[in-house]
Amino acid sequence: HYPLRRQRQMCIRDSNKAYRSALRTAIRKFRDAVTSGDAAKIKSEFTDASRSLDMAVSKGVIHANNAANKKSAMAKLANKAGIR
Repeated sequence: HYPLRRQRQMCIRDSNKAYRSALRTAIRKFRDAVTSGDAAKIKSEFTDASRSLDMAVSKGVIHANNAANKKSAMAKLANKAGIR
């Protein structure tokens, strides 16, 4: 058995891992949409990824500046693809 504090930390760490994994998946889906070139898909994936990033910030999984940098990079990609 683990001490209670260690159990709490492990639980938080596991949930943070899940959030981070979902973030990576959302960003990957957005990049795939950009390579496909479908404007509607790019727009929807961009909003989904942005929402996921904001949720991760609100939960304390990632820092706000980290999310801002990722959103900025995604916006650049979307603009380069001729969307937005």
